[in-house]
Amino acid sequence: MTTIPGSHLGIHPLLPRDPNEPHRTASPLELMFDLVFVVAVSVSAVALHEVELEGHVGAGVTSYLMLFFAIWWAWMTVSWFATSFATDDWLYRVGVIVQMAGALTIAAGARAGILEGDFTWVVIGYVVMRLVSVPQWIRVAVANPEYRRTATVYAVGIVAIQALWIGRQPMLPEWMQVPSFLFLVLLEVTLPAVAEQQQATPWHPHHMAERFGLFTIILLGESILASSNAILAAIEGSEEPMRFITIAGLGLVIVAAMWWTYFSRPVHPQIGALKASMVFGYFHYVIFASAGAFSAGIEVAVAAAQHEVHLDEVAIRSTLTVPVALFLISVWWLTLRHILPMWATIGIVTLAIVCGASALVPASLLITAIACIVIVVILEVTSGPPSPVAGSLKPSKA
Repeated sequence: MTTIPGSHLGIHPLLPRDPNEPHRTASPLELMFDLVFVVAVSVSAVALHEVELEGHVGAGVTSYLMLFFAIWWAWMTVSWFATSFATDDWLYRVGVIVQMAGALTIAAGARAGILEGDFTWVVIGYVVMRLVSVPQWIRVAVANPEYRRTATVYAVGIVAIQALWIGRQPMLPEWMQVPSFLFLVLLEVTLPAVAEQQQATPWHPHHMAERFGLFTIILLGESILASSNAILAAIEGSEEPMRFITIAGLGLVIVAAMWWTYFSRPVHPQIGALKASMVFGYFHYVIFASAGAFSAGIEVAVAAAQHEVHLDEVAIRSTLTVPVALFLISVWWLTLRHILPMWATIGIVTLAIVCGASALVPASLLITAIACIVIVVILEVTSGPPSPVAGSLKPSKA
């Protein structure tokens, strides 16, 4: 940590980062922060898998989506602040480490939240993560008069909303839990739009594109783990080893195609003006949640092959194919629809719908894998020259 003007006791002013800073990549602290979220993602995927096995798909998916809001919004708000004001002093590091503790608390409460509907520990971890950002915004207000109103709106808004989160579960009747949850979600996602109207904070397009890409890889990595469990089932003396090997192989093909689709085109052009950047970040809730749910779908397929599922066949297949369809359509809508020729758009959307609808037939896993391969072929046929790696991208002039 180097000393910069205005630092005192090793604490640096939280000054805005240059949005055109060359070679801006994820810092070791950000990578460590992401690692903690691997735990939360893994626990939520396993819990969703378990509740689906019991036949409670609707309730399980609802609880999963509620839990995933905490994971997604907590991760995104920390990451977005970091691209604007991160400094490498000890106080900032301690704050992020405390936020890691909040993420671990969310992970610890994920199972009870999905299986039992008890989100107490999830809320505690979430509130810790959000409140730690308040002194960070206060530091921004102190060091940057031009961002003082923006930082003040953030700080006051975060405190007020977290007070509502704390009082929601114990004070409201059962029938008010979901409506109140949706109301507070609306407040959370509206706060940045209100605060940024005062004076928009700077953000680094390439840095944020990398951050979202890394988290997407984390979520897709859970599906690779689920595929490895299928291979493990085949090795451990199953009477139908080829069935498990087929699940693992086709699962790997699908997850590879999802990765290929997401990274087929640069996404940093989507991070420019305030409205476009907010759409980019908010729409990733669908991308992230569907990627996480896909891993649970592979686990359900493995359990079904072991005759351990209390679901009908269509529901079993839907747990895998529907998340894939949502992921593909979401990525197309967010990053591809403006740049692909019409025939490619029609092909990708049609094939994504085929993935979801394939749950109606027994060969759904094979159909989904083939549809994903064709999507990759379309993307390659319509691609231009290879893009440079993320670390070598020149900064945007936007």
